[in-house]
Amino acid sequence: MSSFDQDDLLKRLRRIEGQVAGISRMVADDRYCIDVLTQVSAVTKALQSVSLKLLDAHLAGCVVDAAREGGPEAEAKVKEASDAIARLVRS
Repeated sequence: MSSFDQDDLLKRLRRIEGQVAGISRMVADDRYCIDVLTQVSAVTKALQSVSLKLLDAHLAGCVVDAAREGGPEAEAKVKEASDAIARLVRS
């Protein structure tokens, strides 16, 4: 993963941390449940976006490199990516 991508992901994750802290404050302040759920949904979407960026980087880097080399390493990387995709789809 390039440092640009890493910097972008770290910024996104810090923003998500702030959103989660805001949700905690909302719960502590006994805010309206629907408002809290709206924020939870926003955080969930933001985490999904981070997951997709990480998956894209993994496919473009690790999986492509392993596929070029072939052999059991390539099969393992493709399986690993497939399993990660399956987990994302189920979440």
